[in-house]
Amino acid sequence: MNTRHDANWDERALLLLGVLMIQSQHGYQINDFIERCGVTTMKKPTAYALLDRLAAAELITVETEQAGNRPPRKVYTITTAGRTLFQQLLTRTLATADTPIAQGDIGLMFLNHLPHEVALQQLQQRLADLDQQLADRAHTHLPPDHGHLGIDLVLEHQQARLQADRDWLAATIARLTNGVEALMTPQR
Repeated sequence: MNTRHDANWDERALLLLGVLMIQSQHGYQINDFIERCGVTTMKKPTAYALLDRLAAAELITVETEQAGNRPPRKVYTITTAGRTLFQQLLTRTLATADTPIAQGDIGLMFLNHLPHEVALQQLQQRLADLDQQLADRAHTHLPPDHGHLGIDLVLEHQQARLQADRDWLAATIARLTNGVEALMTPQR
């Protein structure tokens, strides 16, 4: 089995390889970028495990660096094979349309099992949460993307999705509040 084949890797590998396309970095720098860019929910242990897999597949190299009295740090660098995989994953990912799955939609399916007032109250709380997320995004500061448009496009896309979700929810609350679409009594 060829561990370098692009079918064995996902968007998380693309993210890690992409970060390393900019420059060699310590694990802390990579994880800091991942946390601040907000494009994935990947946790640090997962990132380090994936970095280990990439290293085992010779897609990145790992060197230990010692500076003064500091503990040794691992420095990750992309290899030629890693650059090739990065290009393959990038091409595949850009051509694939996302099918976002909102876990909150499951609750919407069963909205009629709550009293009308309670359902509206919960939806209004959800709307307030979306409004807060949009406000928080206005204050997000990401590292410069070294003259590349990519990070700005990601932020615009995330903003557009949040705004569309917020606008749809506000319209739905208005419909339910105005009785245009009354909540049905659950079947027993």
